[in-house]
Amino acid sequence: MSSADAHRVFERYLVAGAMSRDPDAVAALFAEDGVLEWPLHRTRFAGRDEIRHGLRGYYARHTAPTASVDPDRSGCVLHRTTERDTFLVEIDTVFAGSDDATALVWIFRIDGDEQIVRLRDYFAGEA
Repeated sequence: MSSADAHRVFERYLVAGAMSRDPDAVAALFAEDGVLEWPLHRTRFAGRDEIRHGLRGYYARHTAPTASVDPDRSGCVLHRTTERDTFLVEIDTVFAGSDDATALVWIFRIDGDEQIVRLRDYFAGEA
């Protein structure tokens, strides 16, 4: 997988999840037996149907932030690993009008069709 492939997968996931909050679109990014894990919350969704259902519940319990992201103070870094199918992304998000930053780490494992086989999403806050 090239860096361009990794960026493409990351951007699709970012748009479908964090930006659009669309559980169907997120689930479609995963292999049929893909796994989404939230290790800090001891949560694991296995397979597209479970991912879709789990995210529907999460989005229903947690409304989207109303503040805009401050792009000048937010950022992300994509790191390649020695494993060809694995990359990780560090994300720092700062919202307009705030000095608090939210830090996330996503670890992706991808198959040859650019579908997510496993995603470990390390985020603080409520699950």
